[in-house]
Amino acid sequence: MRAARAVVKVVRLGRTSYSSALKVQQQHVKQHLDSSGASPNTLLLCEHEPVYTVGIRRAPYPPEEERRLRALGADFFPTNRGGLITFHGPGQLVCYPVLNLACFKKSVRWYVCELERTVINMCSKFGIEASTSPDTGVWVGDNKICAIGIHCGRYITSHGLALNCNTDMSWFENIVPCGIVGKGVTSLSRELGRDVQTEEALPKLLEAFSEQFNCTLTYN
Repeated sequence: MRAARAVVKVVRLGRTSYSSALKVQQQHVKQHLDSSGASPNTLLLCEHEPVYTVGIRRAPYPPEEERRLRALGADFFPTNRGGLITFHGPGQLVCYPVLNLACFKKSVRWYVCELERTVINMCSKFGIEASTSPDTGVWVGDNKICAIGIHCGRYITSHGLALNCNTDMSWFENIVPCGIVGKGVTSLSRELGRDVQTEEALPKLLEAFSEQFNCTLTYN
């Protein structure tokens, strides 16, 4: 008998601070852990106010470096996701899947690969040829178009992906994105030579997610 398609609820948080979105994520994760599988799988979608975040692979971050980044007008957050430093801000479509991988496949490696394939699928819908590399994320040539950093505890996922749509790319010039020297960043707008807002990218991303994860999306 073929397994039933998982159902994933789409929740749009709008433009919000990183700390506010993190609290929502934590609430959804707690519901999963407290409910023994009865809590709904959820995609949290948002744009952030300017913020630099660092993951668990960070080297000790000196206070003066944090002060330098804050002085640029951005917030700064250490997190428990994988990866190093990156930027989130307006014009970037951020997707936080809070999923019980028991509903899909209990493999973190599989999950990260499926997120990458989702974004590659979405890029193809725009006519952009994207790919993976030995470094996590999705790339167009040597330029990262989507950063991916996740946390998974007891097979409940949090954090996720950040897709550059029409992001102000100058924010990335203040850091070494994801700690990868010698590679750059790009966006849908830069690749297509026109303004691509998050609202245009969103339905294609959701379609690609549904296809890649073989799930049914529901909306509030």
